[in-house]
Amino acid sequence: MTRLLPICLFVAPFGMAFGIAATDGGIGAFQATAMSALVFTATAQFAALDFLQDPVAYLSLGLVALALSGRHLIMGAALAQWVNRLPAGKRFLTLMFLSDANFADTQTLLHRGETDLGPLFGGGLMLWITWVGSTAAGAFGGDLIGDTDALGFGVVMLCFFAATAFGMVRATPSLLLPVFAAICASVVTLPYLPNGWNIFLAALVGGSVAAVRHAE
Repeated sequence: MTRLLPICLFVAPFGMAFGIAATDGGIGAFQATAMSALVFTATAQFAALDFLQDPVAYLSLGLVALALSGRHLIMGAALAQWVNRLPAGKRFLTLMFLSDANFADTQTLLHRGETDLGPLFGGGLMLWITWVGSTAAGAFGGDLIGDTDALGFGVVMLCFFAATAFGMVRATPSLLLPVFAAICASVVTLPYLPNGWNIFLAALVGGSVAAVRHAE
């Protein structure tokens, strides 16, 4: 668990930023905190804020959330041979806290020959507590901070996605072309598609390019 402490310190400001952005967008502080507790996926939560307006674009919201959270299918498949050995209750509880950070940490340990999934659960639980707690701090204490735009909170989502993409490419250089293709698709189609659909299209384009490169 302590190995992910630096990641938790990095996650906390983004959790606060989400709490502030959610309440600024008209979502109640309790609702924003509950969303982080139940959903626990930062990318999809930030993206969802654009759709939680009246009337709610449920189809667009669902497609964008699916596109941004689809990587959990890959992570689940990669962990299947170890996770499926657990009793159903422990299996579902462990996977509730699955995230990019504790997945990467656990994968390293498993490929060394270890079989203990304690780091997957413990690391995920620590990240979840940090995310929910920092969301609550931002949601309930955002007014005490003052002008959040002056502090740069308005660009936090952009920085978060940029850091995520950079980390993926740095770890796997072969993803550079798919990521670049997804960025181009998103930017080019932004003026022409309904709100959020450019993100869904970008995910399809990036995934297609990655599949073609893998097949070559």
